Amino acid sequence: MSIQLPNVTLNPIITPAPLLLRDARTLLTNPYLPLEAGYSLNTDGMWNVAGEAYMPTVTGSMIDWWSGPHGNSTYIGGHHLVREYIGGQLMFLRISFKDPKEYFGPTYKADFAAANVSTAVCARVGLWEGKTGDIAGVDMGHVIHLVQNEFLGVRMRSRFWLGDFDGMTDPKQRAVMVPQDMPAGLVRHTIEEMSILSTFLPALYNSKTKSGGPKRRDEKEHLPWSMG
Repeated sequence: MSIQLPNVTLNPIITPAPLLLRDARTLLTNPYLPLEAGYSLNTDGMWNVAGEAYMPTVTGSMIDWWSGPHGNSTYIGGHHLVREYIGGQLMFLRISFKDPKEYFGPTYKADFAAANVSTAVCARVGLWEGKTGDIAGVDMGHVIHLVQNEFLGVRMRSRFWLGDFDGMTDPKQRAVMVPQDMPAGLVRHTIEEMSILSTFLPALYNSKTKSGGPKRRDEKEHLPWSMG
């Protein structure tokens, strides 16, 4: 069966300066890129989505802890299975955590320190089948949540690259395979989600760590929406 692909214009006018996945390290040398909130269609057919949020009194350690389920850097290799509305559409997503060196290179720790970055949560984004107890799905993109240290808090710089399906290289096919409302919906969703997280994360983190509770979320807890 053949698939008729609609006409897609790559790099439309809404694209101020697309950031290709292979150039993710540019985030470390440019604290404010032309696109910090919005989305663009890159020449490789991947949608680049950007969102940022200032998070007062939040630290990189708190973000690592929250990203669990395995606490700190050991959440790498685990998965989050997510059911949430993005752009008005209920989506089932699989977030598979990756080592930051896959995106920033083997010297990323030193590079983070030089760029005043405390941590980065990196992952492969997949369309999950939504079955309880099953992580089966199709990888279709990447996400980087870069935590930039700021005065009395951090600035979360989120970047998504959507359309990187396994075995698919044609730009037009990549572009149209991404759910239509997902790029624009992710901009709003990411900003809102991080802004809300900043309102309760510091108190939650401090209560758990100061009261003798788990400093790593897997020591005594395993959240129902997460699978390792």
